[in-house]
Amino acid sequence: MKRLTAVVIAGLIATAPLAQEAASAEDTRLFAPADMADLSEFRWKKRPVLVFADSADDPAFIEQMELLHSREEELRERDVIVLTDTDPEARSPLRLQMRPRGFMLVLVGKDGGNKLRKPFPWSVREITRSIDKMPMRQREIREEKEAARER
Repeated sequence: MKRLTAVVIAGLIATAPLAQEAASAEDTRLFAPADMADLSEFRWKKRPVLVFADSADDPAFIEQMELLHSREEELRERDVIVLTDTDPEARSPLRLQMRPRGFMLVLVGKDGGNKLRKPFPWSVREITRSIDKMPMRQREIREEKEAARER
């Protein structure tokens, strides 16, 4: 019995770094499919940007994704996660909730509230300016400045 307990404990210790690695990889992802039932897993952690289109071949969708990929670091600095849905036939819970008509971009705050909806592609500069005006982001900027002063 002692040997079995030792093996189990050793196995748990060996897999702990793998679990931490998986969790940190989860935190750093920037693009993901919008296949979740709701956005509660991101509340107070991430700012979801939802990109809906009726097809992955939609020119507006392609343009939006190119814009987002071109300035990924600015999005990461603001805790953004980009969620995409290009299959209206799947009738995903988020699509049913947001009710896009064709292409649509939705910015959701860390509090879970919809901050803006656009029926056309938006540049990362426009998205980040909108984020930077949010009270929570203003607080994050102040805290970053204070932390930098303390160093």
